[in-house]
Amino acid sequence: MNRITVNQMACARIPTEEGEFQLCLYRTNVDEKEHLALIMGEVTGERGVLTRVHSECFTGDVLGSLRCDCGPQLAQAMALIGAEERGVIIYLRQEGRGIGLLDKLRAYNLQDMGYDTVEANLMLGHEADARDYTLAALILQDLGVRSVRLMTNNPEKIEGLERFGMVVQERVPLQTAVTPENASYLQTKASRMRHLLQLHLDDTSLFVPVQLPPQMVPGQPRNGRPFVTLSYAQSLDGAITPYPGQPYPVSGPQSLRLTHQLRAAHDAIMVGIGTVLADDPRLTVRLVNGPNPQPVILDSQLRMPLTARLLQDPVCAPWILTTFQASEVCERALQERGAHVVRLPADVNGRVDLQAALHWLNEQGIRHVMVEGGAAVITSLLQARLTDRVVVTIAPVMMGGLNVVRQTISLNGYGFPRLHNVRHYRFADDLVLCGEMVWQ
Repeated sequence: MNRITVNQMACARIPTEEGEFQLCLYRTNVDEKEHLALIMGEVTGERGVLTRVHSECFTGDVLGSLRCDCGPQLAQAMALIGAEERGVIIYLRQEGRGIGLLDKLRAYNLQDMGYDTVEANLMLGHEADARDYTLAALILQDLGVRSVRLMTNNPEKIEGLERFGMVVQERVPLQTAVTPENASYLQTKASRMRHLLQLHLDDTSLFVPVQLPPQMVPGQPRNGRPFVTLSYAQSLDGAITPYPGQPYPVSGPQSLRLTHQLRAAHDAIMVGIGTVLADDPRLTVRLVNGPNPQPVILDSQLRMPLTARLLQDPVCAPWILTTFQASEVCERALQERGAHVVRLPADVNGRVDLQAALHWLNEQGIRHVMVEGGAAVITSLLQARLTDRVVVTIAPVMMGGLNVVRQTISLNGYGFPRLHNVRHYRFADDLVLCGEMVWQ
């Protein structure tokens, strides 16, 4: 048998939203297909290179089909490599787990009749998974990669690369949202094909990713202050509640679980006293597994009720940021209930100066702050240009009421912010939009 060879034919610069890649085309002596390597940064001679071996999926990668997780996995792999600024994606032309597009479509029809993805492939005369990873290992070797951190849920990919001499230093899980269209497909991969997936297929989690999308992972501190993420839910007409001063459930249970995932990714969660008075929130992580963030309350006049649920948590007592003008009697009463009261300078309106508050949090080791409200706090943070990312849940209702950004907002001569690197996700009927703040 002739030795399998791969030949790099040409490379070109490919700028993307995730950063600049080099796309290299390979030909081999075993098929007529054109395999690809998408490369960012220097990988020659390097160990532990973040790598994805991705099999072609026209329906998922190009059309955005919801029947599989291929398209989201490819996008997530590019995002993770972009964040690390180094990595490789090997794109193998083995459509439909190696059976080709024609039989893949036939297999889809069988799946619509009730057969799972393994049964459909077998009924068409194929193996459950006919893919081979020899070419991926050879291409990585041609690129000079010495070992990889492989983004995959499939142990067979790890075994396939190692069989041909490529060292897999670490497996990096790569899970995406579970939807009604792909739930059965993913369950089959986990139960019959050894894929390392953690699936929660109850009705309240069908749309919830097991891990936070990379675009929502908080970034690095900025200029002596924590990275600030704004997160809130609104109606189609921009209202966060139809009745100012009263709580109202805008988002659905699926996107609410995402909010709890986002909380767990931040060191602290900050709200204004208005939110405490209206909602009496706990600000904890309850709907997913993860650590509770440190609750931080902006309360310039120490109006925090002694009966607030935030004061009933013996493990994570709130930090209450107030001004030097606030009542000492109220301060003592709150401290007796376990709260940590901190006095900071006031702004021209007599409220806690937000720049001072964020710098103090940074000094306490807080690197990522999530802000959930209320409207006055969010408006003030925007006015001071102290926000880095926004995650907005948009519910398909129109209800009037209070908008999150007050119409009287003054941005001190600056234009309103726009969003960069925008991503959107569907959670049941809700649309979640995420983007980085760019100030005009």
